[in-house]
Amino acid sequence: MPETMWAIVKTKPEEGAELMQVPVPSPGPGEVLVRVQATSICGTDLHIWEWNHWAEQRIHLPQTMGHELAGRIEALGEGVEHLKPGMFVSAETHITCGHCYQCRTGRPEICQNLRILGVDTNGVFAEYAVVPAENIIINDERIPPDYASVQEPLGNAIDTVLAEDVAGKPVLITGLGPVGLLAVAVAKASGATHIFASEPNAYRRALAEEVGATRVIDPLKEDVVEVVLEGTEGNGVEVLLEMSGNNRALADGLKAVTPGGRASILALYNGDVTLDLNDLVVLRGIRVYGITGRKMFSTWYKAREFLSSGRLDLSKIVTHRFPFREFREAFELMKSGNSGKVVLLWDHGE
Repeated sequence: MPETMWAIVKTKPEEGAELMQVPVPSPGPGEVLVRVQATSICGTDLHIWEWNHWAEQRIHLPQTMGHELAGRIEALGEGVEHLKPGMFVSAETHITCGHCYQCRTGRPEICQNLRILGVDTNGVFAEYAVVPAENIIINDERIPPDYASVQEPLGNAIDTVLAEDVAGKPVLITGLGPVGLLAVAVAKASGATHIFASEPNAYRRALAEEVGATRVIDPLKEDVVEVVLEGTEGNGVEVLLEMSGNNRALADGLKAVTPGGRASILALYNGDVTLDLNDLVVLRGIRVYGITGRKMFSTWYKAREFLSSGRLDLSKIVTHRFPFREFREAFELMKSGNSGKVVLLWDHGE
């Protein structure tokens, strides 16, 4: 075991990060040390990279970035008996307290004392990472490491799409970032009949078509509501999946939902959102779900089954892979929007 390792560390309150040699961490009681093979870049990581207002308020410097990973267990901390070195694993990123009302009533993903791996702790953009043993997910060996590293955001897409059944129903997805693209794939795999997908970025609209969207919409040039109504005989869609964080997209999406349909909102918004709740939601009987992340831990089993069975194909969604030393290029690509999911590969000098 080496004494030091490479890690991508946020050191300054400005855009960027540094590749640094830092000590290899040791797992404490109830923890494991993971030898990292692949890490995918999340929108949260991009916020930290750019050092936006949210990052300023939340992140304590210096801190190793990243939270989406796949790797193999290298060492076990004291008291960890259900895991073994060499296991192929990922990690649930919600670190819960275990004793609040939500944790004790089966909703730990909205723990009142929630901490997030790579946000409130050192993360996994490193050759080795320490993870609480209770957060470890054992992967199917048939899933490649780059795809296994994407299971955390895939879980977000799964819970957004499958808050209710979508089989045999038309769906509108607003916002085709990486999780929006994953939602297209999940909706298709789950039996949605007509998948409308709205996104201003041409690269991502093209990706959505490849993944399975049946009608892509440029909201800067087309009227989303008109396109949806025209394509559904005037009825609208049964399901809205809001992934954009754009106020107009949310309002248009709700207008496009048929009375009695449902909306699942995963996106976060910059500031307050003003809507006519009377006409858009209440008087039309729309069911609205706020999706904060994966259910612990049932959604992980769904993600694993989708991938290991081959029912879900990520080959068009994981668009770029970079050696970890090229992390700056990876982040700039993510920032441009001209990518799907971007993965960093950790070769450990091999």
